Amino acid sequence: MSKQPGSSTAAQSDQPDSTDPADQVDQAEQVVPVADAPRAARAPGAPVLALLAVGWLAAMLWSTREAISSAAAGLTAISLSAFALPGVISAALVAGTAVALAVTGLLARRGVDRATLRFVVAVGTGLLVGLAAALAINLTYADNATTNTIAGTSAAAAIIGGALAGARDAAPVGAVVTAALGTLVFVVAFSRARDPLFDLFGADGSQASLVSAAKWVSRTESLLAGLLAGLLAYGYLTWARRRALGRDPATPALRWPAYLVAGAGPGLLLLLAEVIIRIGGRTLLDLASALSEADAVAQTSLGTSRIDNGIWVLFVGALTALVAFGRTLGPAPHDDEPEPAED
Repeated sequence: MSKQPGSSTAAQSDQPDSTDPADQVDQAEQVVPVADAPRAARAPGAPVLALLAVGWLAAMLWSTREAISSAAAGLTAISLSAFALPGVISAALVAGTAVALAVTGLLARRGVDRATLRFVVAVGTGLLVGLAAALAINLTYADNATTNTIAGTSAAAAIIGGALAGARDAAPVGAVVTAALGTLVFVVAFSRARDPLFDLFGADGSQASLVSAAKWVSRTESLLAGLLAGLLAYGYLTWARRRALGRDPATPALRWPAYLVAGAGPGLLLLLAEVIIRIGGRTLLDLASALSEADAVAQTSLGTSRIDNGIWVLFVGALTALVAFGRTLGPAPHDDEPEPAED
């Protein structure tokens, strides 16, 4: 007898499917295991960075209080408060970021690494840092309008810094905090070299020579700060990469955008601090500018100088970090090598 076409196929299709749905789920989990999912890059040394940042904020608050307290008159106190405001705001911004980074890192080590929860915790930590800074200012500074402006603006800066620490990849944020701290310390230390540099750049006492020398001194400071920021960002990311490989040799390497962001981060923080100053500290800046024509010119000149400094640090830091990263890349492998000629 001849078999009818398709009878075998029909018979096979009539047989019940013996595959268990639970087995299918297990096979799917074996194909894409959870352990192979990419992990967020952690920020090593975050608690140390948090302590350093809080210490720097405390130093800025103390130096500002001493300068304001030593003023002989109220008008002088207003002017000194306006001059000291950028340093306090920058320190509060970095401190909020560093402390929030340490807290979110602690949660990640305990297995709590959901994006929404991490962001909420980061913002809440920045809020606590801001409230602590504002409370310290209100308790130790003289009770006046300038004190309230400094306290409120510092709290806002710390909250914004905490929000920045809510990013998924913590290593670039840690690099930004490290480089920003180094940049802020360098700027304060560089002030001791201003007078010799003024003489070096030809300041002879005339107004034109002083303006020209001040421009070159500012550019030198910004260039060196950008170089330092880029090198610190690159060094931190390199250290974080080695620590990650020690925990898991299969950890994927950070790509060049991470180094670009880390190198440009300190400049971005300086520009962000300037935005916070001009919005939250507008009342104090207006009071200082209204004291005299010279004070108005000084405030305008300082604001322009801070913006130029932030832009220089941004671009020089980003370029330095990228160049340092590029020097570590080896030549691309050649897959299509010519085969040896047969005799």
